[in-house]
Parts: sequence; structure tokens; C-alpha cells
Amino acid sequence: MNDISEIHEEILESLWKAEENGQHAMMNVRAFCAVDFGERDLSPLVTKRMIIRDGETLLLTEAGRAIAEKIVRRHRIAEILVTSILKHKAGEKERIACEVEHNLQPEVEEAICTLLGHPEFCPDGKPIPRGACCRKRVREVGQAVVSLDKLAPGESGKVTYIKPASHAILEQLISFGLSPGVIVTMTQNKPVFCVKFEETELALDREVVRTIFVWKFDE
Repeated sequence: MNDISEIHEEILESLWKAEENGQHAMMNVRAFCAVDFGERDLSPLVTKRMIIRDGETLLLTEAGRAIAEKIVRRHRIAEILVTSILKHKAGEKERIACEVEHNLQPEVEEAICTLLGHPEFCPDGKPIPRGACCRKRVREVGQAVVSLDKLAPGESGKVTYIKPASHAILEQLISFGLSPGVIVTMTQNKPVFCVKFEETELALDREVVRTIFVWKFDE
């Protein structure tokens, strides 16, 4: 991709993540980076005008940001695929997602994104940058991921991601045990939505149910 090495992709991805948190210092970028990097690794990115360096401050250029956005998108889509669909343990999520992000071809990425229903957030609640398929709302692959309110009583699915109206709602749902990877069954949808998962039964408002997306099981 763009003839840059994996370590350079990791650095650009880390700059993106640091900027999401309003951080631009070298130490912050290192904290987000999955690999160690040194001066020799930064120089080519400066030369190619992908980053701007001012002492210990690192900034993405427009060109660097465009590449970083694609890398972050692939990584976060891979996280959903790994944790919710391929059923890998949460502890393996980051390692496998890192491997996938460097090898995911654009057409495969779009197919996976479409299959997942164009998710807007990864399992950790971080936003997934939009792709061309998201903007066009491509549906050719067949949408297996639906919002929880689309389940009829008796139908089940595995939570793939949550698009919360606020972080407080996301934390509350997680505190109840309703998080990505959990299998839920719709027990009733009128007059209120009631779901069952593990040993818990929960009544949810329509506004909340619509923010929970599940991989619907075949009957």
C-alpha cells in the first residue's frame, strides 16, 4: 500500500490515534504504537511529506492522514471480524487485527464492511472511518448484521458492535454484561423490548435497542 513498510504504517496509525486524543508529542505516539521506532524510521515519512516534525511534536500531513485513515479503518473492521465473527478471544484481538490490517485488500475490506452492515464503531467504541462502500450504502454482499430492534421474539444474534448515543450509555450496557461477543435473544418487542443473555434479562428503550447491532443467527 503506497509503497510504505509495515513499520511506517504502524507509525501513521499511531499518529492518527494520538490525534484522536488531542495528543501530538512523540511520547504519546510511541504509547499508541505496536512497534518500537527510531529516528531512521521517522526520516522517510518526513521526506515523503507524510508527517511534519517540530522537535518532539509530530503531525500528519494531508497525504499522511489519508493513508492513516485507511489503516485505522482496516484495523477496526478487523477487530469486529476477529472478536465477533471469527470468535477469537479478546486477548488475541489486537495481535490478529494488526496482522490483518497490513494484508487486507481494498475489495475484501469493502466486502467485509458491507457484510457487517457498515459498522461505525469498533468493539471498543472508537469510530471507524467511512469508506466508499459506506457512503454508497452498498448492500450486494447481503447484510447479516442488523440492529437489535430488527429481531423478532425468539430470534437470537451475537452482538458485533454498539453505536452509543453517549459513552455513558455504552458503559452502562457493558456494566450489564451486554457487550460485543455476547449472544442475545429477543424475548418480546411490545410494549417494550426485552432481551435475554447469559443469566440476565433486560428491558431496553427503543432508542437504545437501535444502537446495538448483532450478527443475526439463521433460524
